[in-house]
Amino acid sequence: MNELEGKRILVTGGTGSLGQTLVKRMLSGEMGKPASITVFSRDEAKQHYMRLDFLNRNAATDDIIYQNSQDLLKFRIGDVRDYSALLAAMREADIVFHAAALKQVPSCEYFPYEAVMTNIGGAGNIVRAIRENDLPTAKIIGISTDKACKPINVMGMTKALQERVLLEANRDSKVAINCVRYGNVIASRGSIIPLFVEQIEEGRSVTVTLPEMTRFLLSLDRAVDTVFEAIRSPRRGATFVPKVPAALITDVAKALMGEKNVPIEYTGIRPGEKIHEIMVSEEECFRTIEENDYYVILPVLPEIRNDHNLTPALTGEYSSKDDTISIEDLKVLLGGASSEINRFINGD
Repeated sequence: MNELEGKRILVTGGTGSLGQTLVKRMLSGEMGKPASITVFSRDEAKQHYMRLDFLNRNAATDDIIYQNSQDLLKFRIGDVRDYSALLAAMREADIVFHAAALKQVPSCEYFPYEAVMTNIGGAGNIVRAIRENDLPTAKIIGISTDKACKPINVMGMTKALQERVLLEANRDSKVAINCVRYGNVIASRGSIIPLFVEQIEEGRSVTVTLPEMTRFLLSLDRAVDTVFEAIRSPRRGATFVPKVPAALITDVAKALMGEKNVPIEYTGIRPGEKIHEIMVSEEECFRTIEENDYYVILPVLPEIRNDHNLTPALTGEYSSKDDTISIEDLKVLLGGASSEINRFINGD
């Protein structure tokens, strides 16, 4: 469990919900103590507050050191669209976690080319950096999404191509590159659950798109577990998918209400939105195996895939519409995933 011991880590998009949880878990030393962890992102405000949190400060004071080469946690302002900035950061990275992305479905629908430049172009810059330079980078983990599977929206389409751009680079690079793919993260920034909590607390109707809509649900820690599974694996070109519970979104709203009687308003499906989440497609299931508590999708390119005589772990797609959990089980799941949600459910 010491895969990160003495390693120099780069986390692109490290100020996001997943990035911050990933950094905290790495700082705990559970995968070994890294030599350094560098957060690379373009949001200086989020970096500032993340730095304060790391220093256990409530506010900035004159004695805060912004550039200290001895700090375990470092920060770099930069954009994955900027090849030179990304290359400079990767020159000092043994392991790269690529989490930077435009990931809000409506934003990507209204600004599709911005999603192309960040989600596809950013991955392209990472691959270009390792192909054109003698970098120390040994492993790269790309953070993807269920929306990359059978994509119907711009976000999913660009993330699907991000996966392919990264994984194809295993053909002619010494760097081992894998991806992780997961669904809705409970209580993450921009997710539906904080919105439901806010609506219920304010006595407003809870807005649900369609009564039949389902989603996979996992905690940020479970998402990070999946990233760690991918970094531990000796595989190249694989995509790791966690086995997680799924639920009707209407049941999620009811679980959050507890004993409160709050009306549910069905608003209709949004542009680019799926009714069900799919994390492994029916085309991918025949090259999907089972390892530990994960599905592992083997590479689509035969020259990267070694397990040619595998026994598939699935006979059909892995979808949130199958085996949804009860409202009571949802209360336990949501309560365990977030202390804030737990307090709200219990009326504290």
